[in-house]
Amino acid sequence: MEIVYIVVGIVALVAIYFLFLKKPEEKQLPAAPDRKLPAKDKEKEKKSERPPASKKEREAAAAAEAGAEKAVSRKPPPEEEVEVEEAGPPRPSLPQARGDVQSLRKGLAKSRGEEGFFGRLKAIFAGRREINPEIAEGIEEVLLASDVGVPTTQAILERVRQTLSSGDLVDSDRVWEALRAEARRVLSVDGKAGAFPLRARPTVVLMVGVNGAGKTTTIGKLATKLKEAGRKCVLAAGDTFRAAAVQQLIVWGERVGCEVVRGKDGADPGSVIFDAIKKAQETGADVVLCDTAGRLHTKTNLMTEMKKIAKTATKAMEGAPHEILLVIDATNGQNALAQATEFKEALELTGIVLTKLDGTAKGGVILGISDTLKLPVRFIGLGERPDDLHDFSPDEFVEALLGKESEASAA
Repeated sequence: MEIVYIVVGIVALVAIYFLFLKKPEEKQLPAAPDRKLPAKDKEKEKKSERPPASKKEREAAAAAEAGAEKAVSRKPPPEEEVEVEEAGPPRPSLPQARGDVQSLRKGLAKSRGEEGFFGRLKAIFAGRREINPEIAEGIEEVLLASDVGVPTTQAILERVRQTLSSGDLVDSDRVWEALRAEARRVLSVDGKAGAFPLRARPTVVLMVGVNGAGKTTTIGKLATKLKEAGRKCVLAAGDTFRAAAVQQLIVWGERVGCEVVRGKDGADPGSVIFDAIKKAQETGADVVLCDTAGRLHTKTNLMTEMKKIAKTATKAMEGAPHEILLVIDATNGQNALAQATEFKEALELTGIVLTKLDGTAKGGVILGISDTLKLPVRFIGLGERPDDLHDFSPDEFVEALLGKESEASAA
């Protein structure tokens, strides 16, 4: 009997083991492919593998999470706006007027001398506290002698009278300041005086004028300014009738580091300028400075040829030439005004370059030219050095020409 009880006990134990203690075997799933997790996911995975946190740890984690959500919900401070340069034509980038009145005054030394424009005006006012009709005649005489021209002289004196009351007319300082104010008004043509804007890429600039005005030299000086401003230039040797002009431009090109496009001796100047514009487009240049042969303003056939050159530039690039600058020798006085008038009738001039102002005592000629033509003065030449080509500023020019020494030193 005991053996029976032992067998029954063993069977019962085996049954209990299979029914209650042994767990069924789980089917083994294929291993997931090994993949790289981002840093954030890896952090989460590590956190998920950690043992359950205690109550205090859970409370601290909840507080930290709430603080993070609050920080995110706050509006971040506005970022500083950064102006992104848009693609397209370059912005106006020529260096502005240097603001050096003393250097301008030095270049205008002849006009400021005793026999010059400023010196003669100053002599009229010296020691006088009252302005009588005789003084007005003296002012008129100085303006005319300085090649300001009859119409401009009469207009200036009339506006001075209109500006000042009868009481002010007896105050020499008030009259002097009125003259300066009128000069600034005459020279500020629609606020466009000064360096021209670069409206296209490339901006095509055509230099025109009579023989000896200084076109080629002005191109070299202007190329120097543009290069210093970080602009790439192509020079077009359009004066194909003077081998010396072509060689002079090549020398400037080598000195400044600008490519010079030239043709054969006697080649069509329009074709040279056409090729120069195309070269500038291919190389990504910013400006094309085009030299042209000097021509007398009285020669109709030569002026007609200049019109053809301008049309050829338009064929090379729509809108070209963007600037047609008339280069005038200031020492020519009233003859310079006659030249400018003829050129304006033949071409759509956009501005004036007045050269050799340092070589004349008649600095007032700039008033007559600007007032008669209603064209802005872009640059003035006051010497032979490359940096002697100044961006024109009416305020600074009047201060340099008609300002007193004490006022200049105070400025």
